[in-house]
Amino acid sequence: MALIAGREKADREAAGGTPAADKSAAGRAALKPLLLLVPYVLRYRMRALAALAALTAAALATLAVPLAVRRMIDFGFSGDRGLIDSYFAVMIGVVFVLSLASAFRFYLVTTLGERIVSDLRSEVFGHLTRLSPSFFDRSQTGEMMSRLTADTTQIKAAVGASVSVALRNLVLFLGASTMMVVTSPKLSLYVLGVIPVIVLPLVAFGRAVRKRSRIAQDSLADASAYAAETIGAVRTLQAFTNEAMATSRFRAAVEAAFQAARQSTLSRAVLTAIAIFLVFASVVLVLWVGAQDVLSGDMTPGRLGQFVLYAVFAAGGLGELSQVWGEISQAAGAAERLFEILHIKSDVKAPAHPVRLPEPARGDVAFRDVHFSFPSRRDVSALQGVSFHVRPGEKVAIVGPSGAGKSTIFYLLLRFYDPSAGEVTFDGVRLSDADPLDLRRHIALVPQETAIFAMSVRENIRFGKPDASDAEIERVAEMAAAAEFIRRLPEGYDTLVGERGITLSGGQRQRIAIARAILRNAPLLLLDEATSSLDAESETLVQNALERLMRDRTTIVIAHRLATVLSCDRILVLDHGRIVEQGTHEQLAASDGLYARLARLQFQGT
Repeated sequence: MALIAGREKADREAAGGTPAADKSAAGRAALKPLLLLVPYVLRYRMRALAALAALTAAALATLAVPLAVRRMIDFGFSGDRGLIDSYFAVMIGVVFVLSLASAFRFYLVTTLGERIVSDLRSEVFGHLTRLSPSFFDRSQTGEMMSRLTADTTQIKAAVGASVSVALRNLVLFLGASTMMVVTSPKLSLYVLGVIPVIVLPLVAFGRAVRKRSRIAQDSLADASAYAAETIGAVRTLQAFTNEAMATSRFRAAVEAAFQAARQSTLSRAVLTAIAIFLVFASVVLVLWVGAQDVLSGDMTPGRLGQFVLYAVFAAGGLGELSQVWGEISQAAGAAERLFEILHIKSDVKAPAHPVRLPEPARGDVAFRDVHFSFPSRRDVSALQGVSFHVRPGEKVAIVGPSGAGKSTIFYLLLRFYDPSAGEVTFDGVRLSDADPLDLRRHIALVPQETAIFAMSVRENIRFGKPDASDAEIERVAEMAAAAEFIRRLPEGYDTLVGERGITLSGGQRQRIAIARAILRNAPLLLLDEATSSLDAESETLVQNALERLMRDRTTIVIAHRLATVLSCDRILVLDHGRIVEQGTHEQLAASDGLYARLARLQFQGT
C-alpha cells in the first residue's frame, strides 16, 4: 500500500500544491530522497574522495585563469614580449591541469554512478524477491520493472553526470564569488544583491519539476505495466482478435506518459529561461557599473577584466546549476519511488530468534482451528476453522469444488501468508516461530501453474537443487517421464525453452516441474494438480514415478480428478473453507456427501 499511498500523495500535490505553512519544509525536503543514496556512495568513499579532489583541482585551475588575464592586461602590454609569452605559457599549463582533472573527474564520477546504480538495482530486486505474496497481490509486475529500469537509469544519469556537474559548478560559483569580493568589494555588493532574485525561482520551480517528474514516471510505469501484461498474454490477445483494442489502450497510456513528461520538460525549460536571463542580466548590469569606475580611474582595466571573468564563471556556474537542478529533481523523484519499495516490510518474516526445525525433518503437519482471509479480500473467509493432522509418511488428498480453499492450505504451509487465527505446525514447531527459509527448504512443490524460466531444460530442473550434478538431473528426468522428450529436443538438456517455457507443451512443462520437485528430495511433498496437463500415457508414467517418490515422505495432494487420489491414505473434503468430510475413498464414496456426488459425476458421468 506504500506505493499506492505514494502515488496518491504525488497526485494531491500536483492538483492542489503544498500548503503555505509547509512550503519551506517542502523546499528543504525536495532533494531529501537523494540523501538515501549516501550510504551507497560511502561504500566507495575512496573513489568519491578522488573524484572530489579532481573536481576541486579543475575548479582551482579554472579560477586561476582570470588572475593571469588581469596581469597580462595591466602589465603584459607594456612592450615586454617575453612577459606576454610567459603569461600565455602559464595559461597553457593551467589548461593542461584543467583538462587532466576534468578527465579524471568524468571517469571517476561516471563509474561511481554506474556502480551505485548496479548495487541499488540488485538490492531492490533482492528485496522484491523476499516480499511476501500479499505485496504482489496488489502490485503490478510491469510497474516494478519500470522502477528497476527507468527509475534507476534516471538516478544513474543524475549520480553519474548531473551531481558531478552540480558540484563542479557549485565549487566554481563559490570560488568565483569569493574572488569577486577580493577583486572588487563594491561590484560584489551589486552581484550579491541580485542572488536572492536568482535563487528563489530556482527553488520554487525545482519543486514543481520534481512533482511533475514523479507524475511522468508513474505514468510511464502504468504504460510499462500494461505492455508487460499484454505481451505476456499475446496468444490470448490474438486469439480474441483484440490487437487494435490493446494498441489503442497502450497508445493512450503512452500519450498520458508523454503529456506528463511534456509538462515536466516545460517546467524545466521555464526554470532554465528565467535563471539564464536573471544571471546574465545581472552580469551586464555589473559590467556597466565597472566600466564607469574604469573611466573615472577608480579601477584598472585588468582588474575589471578579472572581475568580469569571475562574474561570468559565477553566473555560468549558477546557470548550469539551474539546468541540472531539474535533472536532480527528477532523480529525487525516481529515488523516492525506489526507496518506497525498499522501505516496504514483508507481511511474513522470520522472528528475531527463530526456532530451529528438527533435523532430520519428519514432515509432520498440523492445522489447528485455522481461519484465514487474503489481505486483499479481508471481508471474504478463505478458511474457516480448519483442523487436521498429517502424520509423517502419510499420503493425504484434499478435494473439493473450485474456490473451496485447497490451494490456500498450501499457501499457509509454505508460509506465504500467516493465519488470521489458529496455528499451523511443522514437526511440532509453529510456522510463525520458524524462519520461512528454513521451513521451505523442507518442502517440495509441484504447482498447478508451472513456472518455467527462459533458461535451458537442465537449468530449469536444477532450480530444485542449485548444486545438483548433471547425472542427478538426468536421473530425476527419467523418474518424471521427461527424459524421452528432452532427448528429442534440438540440444537435449541444453535446449533453451523460451520465456515461461513457451516452446514446450503444457504436459512437458509439468514433467519438468515434477523432475524439479523430485530433485529437491524434501520430506514434505505438495502436489497441486500435478498430473492435470498430461496425456493418458504420460500420466501413467508420472503417476508411477510419484508413487515411488511419495513412498518415504509426507505427501499432500490437491486434485480435481478423483482418480489420482484413490491410493491416498486419507481424503479431506473442503467446501467454502471448511472440512466437511474426511476418510478413505471407499468410506466417502459410500456416504451421500459432497465427495460421493463428485465421485458419481466423474466415475459414472451422471
